[in-house]
Amino acid sequence: MNRLDALFSKKKQQVLNMYCTAGFPQVQSTMEVLQALQKGGADIIEIGMPYSDPLADGEVIQHSSSVALQNGMTMQVLFQQLQQLRNNIAEGGIGHTLPVLLMGYMNPVLQYGIEQFCADAAAAGVDGVILPDLPMFEYETMYKKLFEQHHLHFIFLVTPETSDERIKKIDQLCSGFVYAVSSSSTTGKNKAIEAQQDYFKRLQQLQLQNPILVGFGIKDHATFTAACAHTNGAIIGSAYIKALENSTDIAETTNAFIAQVRG
Repeated sequence: MNRLDALFSKKKQQVLNMYCTAGFPQVQSTMEVLQALQKGGADIIEIGMPYSDPLADGEVIQHSSSVALQNGMTMQVLFQQLQQLRNNIAEGGIGHTLPVLLMGYMNPVLQYGIEQFCADAAAAGVDGVILPDLPMFEYETMYKKLFEQHHLHFIFLVTPETSDERIKKIDQLCSGFVYAVSSSSTTGKNKAIEAQQDYFKRLQQLQLQNPILVGFGIKDHATFTAACAHTNGAIIGSAYIKALENSTDIAETTNAFIAQVRG
């Protein structure tokens, strides 16, 4: 069973998906961050694949991507690092057991080769992929079978402006969960999550087959709790990246960050 499916079969509420940028703050930080997130109490880890033009990302994640690229992070380097993801610690790995997602954009994936990307992701133990700029029609007609062949969940985003009809279509196409963008903005913007409850209720009332996780603007216990009131959980990225930027101890910073989110 895919690790995402296993997680949601056991846990229906307060699911915490933590985003990190591969190769940030240092190129070799990726696995240390993943280990810290697992030990700190995350439920899902979303790894951002650095890209020079991340359209959906705000300043904080754009900056982390820029730093990671300057550090020398590439798709090839990331997959080399992820080869140790699922290995036992005795084998030199980190014994990672949580669901892991890759989040990025189509251009670098196409440059890498999408078939090779799916094969390498599956071989590394990745459970799902988020590519916000892959249109639904292209996914359905060109790539859906490829992702399914490699047992990779594909996760789509919806916004408050997405119609009920389109949300239901997305729910039929995607798997793993539906990524509910809290507002039509970039990541890291301080939109009032509490003011979006009608949107979250609307999603809840649609009775989708996939779980719903809320992203954008989640940063602390209050916003996490508000986002989870009518959904299955929430995604935190920018606030954690900020915490990591000036950290001298990744494990300590991560533990403290997740502890305050959980409350």
